[in-house]
Amino acid sequence: MSRAPGRAVGWTLGLLVVLALAVGAVWAGSGPLRSLVSSAPPALGRAECTVTTQDGDVPLTRAEAKAATTAVARGADASAVPGVEPAVMERLTHGPPDDAGPSLRCRGHSSEGLEAQEINPSGLTPRAEAVRDAMLEVFGPLSLGGYAPGGVGHGHGENSTHYDGRAVDVFFRPVTEEKRRQGWQLAHWLVAHAEDLDVQYVIFDDMVWGSRSPAGRWHPYNAPPPANEILRHLDHVHVDVLRGEPA
Repeated sequence: MSRAPGRAVGWTLGLLVVLALAVGAVWAGSGPLRSLVSSAPPALGRAECTVTTQDGDVPLTRAEAKAATTAVARGADASAVPGVEPAVMERLTHGPPDDAGPSLRCRGHSSEGLEAQEINPSGLTPRAEAVRDAMLEVFGPLSLGGYAPGGVGHGHGENSTHYDGRAVDVFFRPVTEEKRRQGWQLAHWLVAHAEDLDVQYVIFDDMVWGSRSPAGRWHPYNAPPPANEILRHLDHVHVDVLRGEPA
């Protein structure tokens, strides 16, 4: 029985389509299309970090977020970081126009492989010391608290990471809009560098960011009674590091 001409044409067209797709895939993987894809900015849905500007959300790589927040901390101008829009630098520098608040978020990170650490004579674990030292290196002199030589055993909430030597407080007093905007510069810097510094939580200005949040969003912080300026973290940025697992 002879094959119907229409069926033969259909098979031929199908084969041509498959060949075209295969050639296209190879060209995309090794040719100009690969360059275009690799150089494109990350989409919002899979961006490591995001800055909310007046014109909307802008995706950043974690490296861009680290560079941008460090440049802001050191007083650089809006064009200081190649590839980062001036609108992003402006927002990270001054914050939202209506009121101080969070503008940068970064995805959480894994704590796999970290070992638990003992408190050093400073009252901090080595990881917490590394966070403190990094902040001082970038921001210069800061008003620090929440730890003491030998450790602290009171003055904080129940089960506080301060008692484990894993937390540092950075004070911005008195509570004014200007001080809050300064505090958010530090909070953003900590979130951008959280993966490098093994940061677990950043708490400031009634908001909290956690390393276990896949989307990396800020959430309202529910302060314990009496919910004053200190417990609400209005006058200081709290940062703590991951505990790690026993060896």
